[in-house]
Amino acid sequence: MPTYVQHAVLGRIPDVFNAEAIWQTPGLALFSRRPLLRDLLERSPREHKGRATTRCFSHVTLVLPQEEVDDDYHLTRGARARDLAQTLAALHQKDFGDLLAGDEVRYDVVGDATLAPDEIEVKFGHAVYLPAPDEKMLYNVSVSRDSAIWHTACAIYPNQRLALIGGDGGVPVPGWPFGSDAALLILNDGPDAAPVVQMRPKGAFDCHYDPRAGYYTVKAADGQRLLLKIARTTAAPARASHPVAPSAPPAVWQKRADTNAKAIDLTAVPAAASHKPANRPGESDATYAPVAQQRVSLVALALPRLSRYRETGALAIELPFNRDLALTTDAQPVISLMVDAADQLHAITAEGRQRIDAPATFTPVDARTLRLLPAAPEMADRYRAIVCLAQAVSNGVASGARFTFGRNSPMLSALRLLDSPRFLKRADGAGNGGATSTDRIGLSRNAFSFEAVAKGYTIARLSATQALYHLDDKLQFVASLGEAPYLLPHGHHLVAGHYVLRFEA
Repeated sequence: MPTYVQHAVLGRIPDVFNAEAIWQTPGLALFSRRPLLRDLLERSPREHKGRATTRCFSHVTLVLPQEEVDDDYHLTRGARARDLAQTLAALHQKDFGDLLAGDEVRYDVVGDATLAPDEIEVKFGHAVYLPAPDEKMLYNVSVSRDSAIWHTACAIYPNQRLALIGGDGGVPVPGWPFGSDAALLILNDGPDAAPVVQMRPKGAFDCHYDPRAGYYTVKAADGQRLLLKIARTTAAPARASHPVAPSAPPAVWQKRADTNAKAIDLTAVPAAASHKPANRPGESDATYAPVAQQRVSLVALALPRLSRYRETGALAIELPFNRDLALTTDAQPVISLMVDAADQLHAITAEGRQRIDAPATFTPVDARTLRLLPAAPEMADRYRAIVCLAQAVSNGVASGARFTFGRNSPMLSALRLLDSPRFLKRADGAGNGGATSTDRIGLSRNAFSFEAVAKGYTIARLSATQALYHLDDKLQFVASLGEAPYLLPHGHHLVAGHYVLRFEA
C-alpha cells in the first residue's frame, strides 16, 4: 500500500514557533542526524523520475502542543501561529519553487494535547489537502458504528483528490474498529463525479453502498463494521451516480418444444363416482370449514408531542430495542429512540446520544432496519414521528363480532406494547413513570370498536376525546375519523394513541 500521508514527530525544539528551527538545521545538514521539515520534504517527493525529484508536496499541516496553541490564541489571538505558517511557506517556496509545478504552498497550524512541550508533528502527502481561503466545501464525511450516532470525520473540497480516514496517518475517527494497518480511502474526481470509496489493504474488507440508506457499509472478516456517509453540500447535482444493479428480465411463458410428435397426450380425469369406496358406518362426506379469521397487526409506534401533556409531568418517552430490533426492557439495548418534553427526537446507543429528525433509517445490526417517518401534516399537532417496527406483532380476530380497543379492553392487549410505566419518564419518578402506564398519554379507556365485514372493517369511535387517523397501505394519511361509523379497507392502518394498527383480511 502506498504511503498516502507522511508524518513525523520532531523533538528537542525549544521554541515551537521558530520557523527556522523547524525548517532546517543550522550549518551543514550532512552532519545532522536529526532530519527536520526540509529534509523530510526532500526525502519524500510527490513525483520523481528515477532518482531525480520532479515535484514536491506543497500542503503541510503542523501539529503543535495544545497548550502552546491555546496560549498563543489567548495572548496574541493566534498571531504567532500565523507568522509561523507564513514564514515556513516562504521558506518552502524559496527552496522548492522549481518543484511546485504551479501549486500554491499552504501551511496550517493545529494543536494536539498528546505532544510534549518541545515536540511538533508534521504531516504532508497525497492525502493532505488544505483548502484555499475562499474554497467551499464539496462533501461532508461522517462515520458511525450503529447508524444512529454519526461523528464528523472530515470535509472534502472540489480541488482535493484524496482523503484518508483511520489507520496510520489518516484522519482519526472515534471508535475506529479496524486497527492501524487498515485505512479508508476516498477518491474525488471533482463536483461532476461521484466519489469512490476503497478500503486498504485491498481484498480484506467488504465495502458496498446502500442507496436507500444513503451510506456505505464496510465490514471486516471478524464482523466488525463501519458506516460511512458522504453528504454533498453544494446545490449542483453530481453527474455520475452510484451504480444500480439491472433488474432481472421478466419471465415469459414459452411453448415447450415438441420432442415427440407421436406421443399420446393423456389427460388425467377423476374416477367415476361409482368407483368411490363406500362409507363405513359413522363416516360422512361432510366438509368442515374453519371459522373465518382476520388479523390485526401492530406495524409502527407513533411518538406523541409531549408538549401537549405538560400537566402529566412527562419528561420523555423512550423506546429501547434489542438486537432483533424488538421492543425490550433490557438494561443495554442496541438503540433507543426518544422524544422529550420539548418534542425533540434523540437516538441513544452505546456510542452516545444525538439529536435526530424524521425521516431517518437506523441499522444498528445487520439485516434489520428501523425506519423513522415524519408525522403527516394533518397529524403533526399530536404526533412528532412514527417508528416502523422491524417485525410486526399480529393477533387474530374472528369475523361477525364487534370488539373494543382501548386501555380497559382485553382485546388486542398483546399489541399494546407500551402498556407499562417503563417507557415513560416523569418529573416525579426516578427514571420511570412510577405506576403510570405510557398508554395513558393519548389512548382512552375505550377508544374505538371494530368489526370485520366483507369490504374491510367498520370502525366506530367510542370516546369523543380519542383522535383516530386513517392511513393507507403505504402509511400515507387518508382521513381523520369522526363520530360516524367508518369503513377501513383491508390492509389499511388506523392510528390510535401510540399504536399504528394494520387491519388485514
